Amino acid sequence: MTMKLLVLIVLNLCLLATGYSQSGQYNLSKGLAIQGYDPVAYFTQHKAIKGDKKYAASAEAVVYYFSSAGNKELFLKGYKKYEPQYGGWCAYAMGATGEKVEIDPETFKVVEGKLYLFYHSWTNNTLLKWNKEEASLKVKAYKNWQKMVH
Repeated sequence: MTMKLLVLIVLNLCLLATGYSQSGQYNLSKGLAIQGYDPVAYFTQHKAIKGDKKYAASAEAVVYYFSSAGNKELFLKGYKKYEPQYGGWCAYAMGATGEKVEIDPETFKVVEGKLYLFYHSWTNNTLLKWNKEEASLKVKAYKNWQKMVH
């Protein structure tokens, strides 16, 4: 094992243990983005797939799990392409109220190369509401998110 790989593994483990996020704005569950789902799979397989900790990687102090070494490699080559919008918070809530609301990682939409995640319970699927007002909600969500991160 190379020293570089060892340092990366230790860093990832530390990040997982602390739940640390560089900006403090990311939606993390037990230190993980997207509740451990593979961000690349949304784009390449068009579905939500649980990642595996043996394929962990971090970007900007946020830890992600991947379902395969290939997906991890794709992410590391250009992670910005695969990161969820609005720090992984519910896109609908960010647009409608400017609030950080938890998501169901299996309720998502990829539009114009961007991943949007949504809250979904048995009584409320915010993806359906987003679809009705997507254009205006996207503008509002972007503005609300910019206020939070700047």
